[in-house]
Formats: sequence, C-alpha cells, structure tokens
Amino acid sequence: MANIKPFKALRPARDKASEIAALPYDVYTRSEAKMEIKNHSLSFLRIDRAETNFDDSVSTYAPEVYDKADELLHKMIDEGDFIREEMPCYYLYELTMDGRIQNGIAGCVSVDDYINGVVKKHENTRKEKEEDRVCHVDRTSAQTGPIFLAHRHNNTIAQIIEKTKKQEEAVYDFTADDGIRHRIFVISDGKDIDNITFAFGNIPEVYIADGHHRAASAIRVSKMRRDSHPRGNGKEEYNYFLAVLFAQDELKIYDYNRVVKDLNWLTPVKVLAAVEKAATLKKTDFYGIRPEKKGQFSMFMEDKWYLFEFHDELKNDDPVDGMDVSLLQNHILGPIFGIKDPSKDKRIGFVGGIRGLEGLEKRCEKDNMKVAFAMYPTSMDELFAVADNGLLMPPKSTWFEPKLRSGLLIHEIER
Repeated sequence: MANIKPFKALRPARDKASEIAALPYDVYTRSEAKMEIKNHSLSFLRIDRAETNFDDSVSTYAPEVYDKADELLHKMIDEGDFIREEMPCYYLYELTMDGRIQNGIAGCVSVDDYINGVVKKHENTRKEKEEDRVCHVDRTSAQTGPIFLAHRHNNTIAQIIEKTKKQEEAVYDFTADDGIRHRIFVISDGKDIDNITFAFGNIPEVYIADGHHRAASAIRVSKMRRDSHPRGNGKEEYNYFLAVLFAQDELKIYDYNRVVKDLNWLTPVKVLAAVEKAATLKKTDFYGIRPEKKGQFSMFMEDKWYLFEFHDELKNDDPVDGMDVSLLQNHILGPIFGIKDPSKDKRIGFVGGIRGLEGLEKRCEKDNMKVAFAMYPTSMDELFAVADNGLLMPPKSTWFEPKLRSGLLIHEIER
C-alpha cells in the first residue's frame, strides 16, 4: 500500500509565485533556458538550470554549476522570496488547460515504496540525465521538481479535493505565459490530513506518469543519505520524495509523435508500398488528418498526409508489443527506415502531441525531416498494464499536459 505523508513545504511568497514558477528543467535547451531567465529574472530555472549563470564554455554538469544552484536557492530564502510552512501539510494542486481541470495532491512518497515496487515505472532512465539530478538534489538538499504520479480513483481523496476548493482560498492563483492556470491550496486540517494519508494507505500501487529521472535521482540521493546517517530511524525527510498524485480520470495523455530525417535510400513510392505491407491506406488528406482510434497512424511525406490502419494480424493484446508505438517501431520504423534503437538513433526525433500536426509539418519544413508519423495517444489503461506487468514502454510513448511547475513546492531533505 502507498505510504504518503504531508510535509513542510518551502514555497514562494504569495506575490512572487507566478514569477518563480517554471516549467520542468528538461523541456528547455540551454539557450532557451537563458532566454526564459532573461525575460523572468526570478524564474526557478536559475536554480534548476544553474549552468545558465555561466558562459557556455562551462559544462552543464560542472561542480560549480551545482554549487551555484545551492547558493541561489539559499539567497532567495534569505531575501524572503521563499517561506517555510510551519507544520506538515498536504497541498492541492489544480491545473486548468483549455477549460479542462485536473486536481492532484502534493505530498511526499516513501522511497521504500519505489524500491519495493509500490511505485511503478514504465520507462528506463538515461544515465547522464539521472546523474545530473542526483548532483542537483545532493548539493541543494532539496527536491525542487515534483514527480507526476497517477493512481486509481479514490472517493475519499476526491471528496477532500472538492471540499478544499469550496471552503479554502488558494494561496497561489495565476495564469502562466502558456495559458495554463495554476492554483494551489494548503490542506492543513488535521482530520483531512489523516484521511488523505489513510486513503492512500489503501491504494495498492501508484504509477509514475512523468518524472522517471527525478524519481530515480531522489532514490539514489536517499540511499546516499542513509549510508551517511547509519543511525537514522527511517522518518528523516530523505526517506521520501516529492510528488503530486492525480487520479487517472483527471489525466489526459497526448500523442508522442515521430519525425525521421531520411527515407533510408528509398523513394517515396517505395516507402508507401512498404508501409502498405503492414497497414491499409484508409484515407488521404492534403490538409492533415489525425488518427481516429487505436491501431491507426498518420504519415506526412512530400507535403501530403496519409491515414493508415495496421493489419489485424499485427494487432495483439500484449501490454507492450500491442501498443501503437510498438507496432510502428516493429513494422515500419525498424524494417523500412532502419531505425533499430529509437532511444539512440539520431535520425529520429520526437514531437509532443501538444504541438499538433502543424508541429510535425514545421519539423519537416524547418529541420528538413523527410517523413513524420502522428500517433493515436497511449491510454492510461495501457500505461497501468505495462507497469503492472513489470514491463517498459518504448521510448517517448506518453506526453502529459499540462506540466507541473517547479519551484512552487520544494521538499527539503537533511544534509
């Protein structure tokens, strides 16, 4: 069962929240992060991407970068940009995007739950990305970006969320530059805190939706702290990691699409012929067409869109091989385009579905990509099935929107 607890958040002063809140560190390139900080001088990216404080000759992973992150965080604390909660609380984090509202509970999750498989994952991590966050958390002694977790619906949690929104005033309420509205409420009532803890204690498993690298790094730092504090009692803050937990019916997964740099020495006519060995051409549309159901994908080539559906004999119920992204990889990207390992092959790129078909067309036009594939979104049930079976999805299978902001709720751990 899930072991979740309240915590004393380090969080922005009310009038600073909108300027401090930042998108996750890994959605920016270094140059993009620098521009964001130039436009928003208090942005938490200054801390999450502290290399932006240095000349580009300084490596992103240099020791002085993490020292700078620690220095900047504590300078902001000293200057009153952040406050510390006086008592352990849960927090309700509400996001609104295009009129759709989703509500999550921010709290701290047991590291042992991750180790023992109560917290289930569906992706592998890349060593260099994990190592970066390990150094960041270890040097600052703070978990600055929450892990995005999903769980099956629970009536008690849903009722407390509804009650909190009706009876309490949000401590933060702002709309970010991208149009996403963020509201955070403090849940400090002792009975509500106990009921949330008890409710999660009856949920058998929770799932990482987004933030596999942040989760893995938090666990590694926890193990380091345990080794350096051999007399710890297990209740120290480093035994927990920061997360926001959403019921599955609150969430929406967007498609995660693919672009390819070349046709693998084939002509467009031969590509179409090869694709039709795995899928049936359903419709063409010069102006773009999205997949309409599981088993379909769209292809953009030479300024023209095609809609295909995989042959029935290729479809199956395997949690991984039956996914559309697997069918595309196993029957089209691999055998036709020669992309054997999409996590390493530099000929393939990935585009979040939030950018729409226009984003794929733009990549083909601006970056000279020769073909693009639009996917039908992976479902939450598919994510749960993969994780429940102890399996891993292909790279870039899910894209969640809206994104949680870093810097709004920080979990400090013992040095």
